[in-house]
Amino acid sequence: MAATQTTLNSSKAWAPDKNIFNPADAVPDALILQHSTIGGVIEGDAPALRVAYVTDDTAQFTAEGAEIPEADPGLDEVLVYTAKVTQLVRISNEQYRQDGTAGELSQSVQRAIMKKADQAFLTQTAPVSPAVAPPAGILNISGIENGGAVDGNLDALVDLLAQLESNGGTPTGIILDPLAWASLRKFKTATGSELTILGAGTNDAQKMLLDLPVTVSNALTANSGLVVDQSAVASAVGPVNVATDESAYFTTDGVALRATWRIGWNLVRPNRVGKFTVTAPTVDED
Repeated sequence: MAATQTTLNSSKAWAPDKNIFNPADAVPDALILQHSTIGGVIEGDAPALRVAYVTDDTAQFTAEGAEIPEADPGLDEVLVYTAKVTQLVRISNEQYRQDGTAGELSQSVQRAIMKKADQAFLTQTAPVSPAVAPPAGILNISGIENGGAVDGNLDALVDLLAQLESNGGTPTGIILDPLAWASLRKFKTATGSELTILGAGTNDAQKMLLDLPVTVSNALTANSGLVVDQSAVASAVGPVNVATDESAYFTTDGVALRATWRIGWNLVRPNRVGKFTVTAPTVDED
């Protein structure tokens, strides 16, 4: 009986491994998952996720029996273009076969992809036309509110939150870089006092600021912060793809490990997101 070649009895070069992971499992701490509203999955650089939203018209009182005037709400949209975050690792077959290597490398490329995605989500430079991707980071999207410097107390941040709420937003979280968070933790209740505005914070189950959860990320510009309304940030997020292939580097007996993640985002209403800086306290203020 003739032998039948299948993926079960052929070498791995004829059936390379490919794994698809839910982003919530592979990169659960990615900022785009925590601070945006995911609208779908887009494949390719050209297609866009079209996010429809309504600009409300005003209501009014109408007397009994009078004609009710017609409202004219605005039907608008924003486009979310995506880009593919990638990493390719080349490793010798002998090294790849060592215990633990495959698993550690897989985790490494996933961490690298999340780090790049976080940086892009916050600070990516806006594409130059006719390019549309990678999309501009939130800090580089025009129209977001600027709360200025938070210096010595939280008044400027309180004002920024109030402005965002006046614009119709509902702030859902604050993103801070580590230096900004450290500075805020040092703000004192009064000159010469050892009491800090935010308390000791030695056993906080969750970092909080003005009743909002805080995410500390080194992907953000130093000494800066961002107040986010998750519903104002639309995103397209695909699965995390991790694949290995022994044929790509066949002549050198190598193994290719590739990871990709296609993501994109845009602000539906930029004036519901705000940025600010944090001024580090001086030695006398500490």
